[in-house]
Amino acid sequence: MIGDYLGYATTFVGAGLISGAVVHHPLDPDRYTLIAVVGAGVFLFATVLNEFVLKRQRPSASKVVAIVLASLALSFGIGMLSGGLQHFEDFPERAAMLIPFGLALSFVAYVLRYDAARWRSIVGPTGLIVLVTAAVAFVGLRGIATDMAAESGGGGHSHGEETTGETETAETKDSHTEDAGTKAPDASPGAESTKSGAGEGEGGHAEGGHAH
Repeated sequence: MIGDYLGYATTFVGAGLISGAVVHHPLDPDRYTLIAVVGAGVFLFATVLNEFVLKRQRPSASKVVAIVLASLALSFGIGMLSGGLQHFEDFPERAAMLIPFGLALSFVAYVLRYDAARWRSIVGPTGLIVLVTAAVAFVGLRGIATDMAAESGGGGHSHGEETTGETETAETKDSHTEDAGTKAPDASPGAESTKSGAGEGEGGHAEGGHAH
């Protein structure tokens, strides 16, 4: 039971990591490249666990390579599709490309992964339906993304951009503090001069009194 659970859970965890990395990659390429690699590793671990360990199969080396490559392509296809759907409002132009390409990639990878003997279905009626669906989705979503960009003035994902106002406010406060700190010492010499003058004046009166 625990093996079946691990195989099931790691499959979706890997796909989830890949989908998040694919969509958010422009925000921090180094970070999300690493996340994508980790997600791919988790997904491949799930594939090996589900297909070879739990089933105790001993497939040929060529079949192992084919299954691993198809599974990897399937994970990225599903990641592109699910990530694009989830974050379309945040990244409309990017998601408009990820969704149709993810649909096509996941279909091809699924056929090669689970029913390689029916690879002709990729170029047959079923494959044609998927291709037309992906093409229509691409054109339609690109139009929607263009309209959204025009309405929002080219707005994008909000990660890391919401603190701009707070940063400017903090900088303004720091500027006022620096100005106040600069002005405060200016008052001291004047005050000292006044006190010094007053002291000298008192001294002069005192000396004058003695002179009388």
